[in-house]
Amino acid sequence: MTKLEELEARIRVLEDVEAIRRLRNKYFRCLDGKLWDEMAECFTDDVAASYFNGEINLRGKEKTIEFFKLGLTDALIGLHHGHHPEIEITSDTTARGTWGLYNYLIDRTNNRGQRIGGIYQDEYVKENGQWKIKSIACNQLFQENWDRRDMPSLELTLRGTPQHAARPVWKLAEQDNQAAG
Repeated sequence: MTKLEELEARIRVLEDVEAIRRLRNKYFRCLDGKLWDEMAECFTDDVAASYFNGEINLRGKEKTIEFFKLGLTDALIGLHHGHHPEIEITSDTTARGTWGLYNYLIDRTNNRGQRIGGIYQDEYVKENGQWKIKSIACNQLFQENWDRRDMPSLELTLRGTPQHAARPVWKLAEQDNQAAG
């Protein structure tokens, strides 16, 4: 391999790692924004998904999205943080990675709060030039729950909908321009 070919290969790996980071960031944004159609773009059709330390196991994009729709109702506001990624490109079209998870959840109906810390373990595949999540496992290290009424000074101020907050402003502008014709 020539020096130029070696540099091209190294750049390709860096571009693939960045594409996977962006994919995972899109997953978190769409999850919190409840943007289910856009979130579905993150998965292969036959994705294998495991949540709550293997208590929930799903196969397929449709079942995975339905799981989120049923669990993350409009009464719940969540903010998932994925951090400290370790991404390994295993071939031109496959990769795997681990991510730290911190999730903060507010249940407005029951006035409850929840924090979750855990580790995501993913496998990725490149389909038609796009990285997708082929398998995803979320294993919790802890889950902390509390009654928000136990904190008398606690005040919740909502600043809009999760869907609005998660949709990039440039996409809203594009939709407005398309609607204007």
